[in-house]
Amino acid sequence: MKDFVTAPLTPRKSLLDRVEDALLPLINLVFLLLMFFIVAGQMQDRALPTLPGTASETGSDRPRADLVVMASGDWQVEGQTVAAANLAEHLPDAESKPSLTVGADAGTSMKDLESLFSTLADAGYADVVLLTEPAGS
Repeated sequence: MKDFVTAPLTPRKSLLDRVEDALLPLINLVFLLLMFFIVAGQMQDRALPTLPGTASETGSDRPRADLVVMASGDWQVEGQTVAAANLAEHLPDAESKPSLTVGADAGTSMKDLESLFSTLADAGYADVVLLTEPAGS
């Protein structure tokens, strides 16, 4: 007579193997969240400079914008309105300064910013830091 008992299809896992299998998705999730916050959220200690249309604050720890874009579309360097043709003359040299800091007024349109970024790219500025105020400020 034949024996009808067959061997199990998959061997039984030990308790340690089952715990490792349960923790692996959690470890992956934590790693992905960590990578997301490293890439997406860059924390900085410096405050935004005083931009046009905002309340002025007393204190010298605020960074200074090299160029300010007004809501009217004008560009200002050190408080003086500058035309696109001679913008590069009034800004720091593109090779001596690693990044150019641009402050944008709350009412600045994307069209004005695109025009400015195109002009800055033509002048040789590869790294531009755009400073804005939060919507509720």
